[in-house]
This record gives sequence, structure tokens and C-alpha cells, in this order.
Amino acid sequence: MCLAIPAKVVELNEGGMASVDIGGVKKSISVSLVDGVKVGDYVIIHTGFALSKLDPEEAEKTLELFAEMAALTGESTRH
Repeated sequence: MCLAIPAKVVELNEGGMASVDIGGVKKSISVSLVDGVKVGDYVIIHTGFALSKLDPEEAEKTLELFAEMAALTGESTRH
């Protein structure tokens, strides 16, 4: 099974790379597969690549659901 998660772009870097925030954790990913990515956009990421942009409202809903699931299982969404 594959899992793709939403992340907020916080910085655009050289070479088609970007820094994203995933629940308070910053990661470097490639945005070379998605046109027009800007700081503040939400993207769906999988294995270090942005696959598509995501509506900000939908991204927030998804992140809230992840947080709720983590709370129910007693796990933290931050590592």
C-alpha cells in the first residue's frame, strides 16, 4: 500500500526542490513534477516527490483527521 500525505510548501529551493512542513517536521522534497508550486501551497507528497497541488481547505481537513486519529491511538503526529 502507498501513502501520500499533504504538506505545506514553506520554501522553494534551487534545482526543483522545496522545503515542506509536515505536522511540524520540515522535509526537503522535489517539486519538479508539479507546475507552478509557490510558497504557501499544499502538495501531496509520496517518496520525496510532490505529485499534485491540493486545495488548502481539503489539506487542512486531512491534516486535522490525521491529528484526530493520532490522538485516538495515543500517538503523536510530531516526531
